Amino acid sequence: MVSLHGKTLFITGASRGIGLAIALRAARDGANVVIAAKSDVANPKLPGTIHSAAEAVRAAGGQALAIRCDIREETQVQAAVAQSVAQFGGIDILVNNASAIWLRGTLDTPMKRFDLMQQVNARGSFLCAQVCLPYLLKAANPHILTLAPPPSLDPRWWGAHTGYTLAKMGMSFVTLGLAAEFGPQGVAVNALWPRTLIATDALNMIPGVEASRGRKPAIMADAAHAILTRHATGFSGQFLIDDEVLRAAGVSDFDRYAVQPGQPLLPDLFLD
Repeated sequence: MVSLHGKTLFITGASRGIGLAIALRAARDGANVVIAAKSDVANPKLPGTIHSAAEAVRAAGGQALAIRCDIREETQVQAAVAQSVAQFGGIDILVNNASAIWLRGTLDTPMKRFDLMQQVNARGSFLCAQVCLPYLLKAANPHILTLAPPPSLDPRWWGAHTGYTLAKMGMSFVTLGLAAEFGPQGVAVNALWPRTLIATDALNMIPGVEASRGRKPAIMADAAHAILTRHATGFSGQFLIDDEVLRAAGVSDFDRYAVQPGQPLLPDLFLD
């Protein structure tokens, strides 16, 4: 399979950034894209809403459904999935993109922020999978793709920001568990993580981060497309890195993804 034409993708946090890039790449194939995110009103600090994302998806050639959804709330996720199925007839792909970040140490992490990260990242990914799976199990080539790093117990990733690392690794362990449970049933459950920092508007809000030394969200979108067009059977439990996926797909020019070609790239977290 080389196209997502006619496939229905439920993408969390797709109003901007990597989630939107994945949505637009699928839209170019003629996919149906559910934009599930909280941003239904414009934010001057973070441009993009579910409505502007849906317009962009339609302009790119896809069908779109914008749904305001807080993935911490079970009833909202259930309603969003039900609305998606009513609109498009089912769900073929779940992309767990929504994530909360707080790169501070223990004494500088309010419990409200700690709880937010655990609820959105690990719990939210589990909840979305749980609600989508009855439909994924009926799909012809079902995928769950979660934006999470390879599992790591390296203390250097834990000491600097225990709360965030726990939340992000929670997404990784959810991926491991779902892959073990549903991979044998024909659902491809995998994770994708970037080799370098990805220059998004959210990244620009983190002090001291040089987004110019990262890559554009398009690299993650192209890698996700390469994964989601693979046959699901026998393809599960993989922790994939964006440029490795694309290199295996025949891509050799990575300068086109750089924000400033020729600049040394900053590696993302959790990778050696």
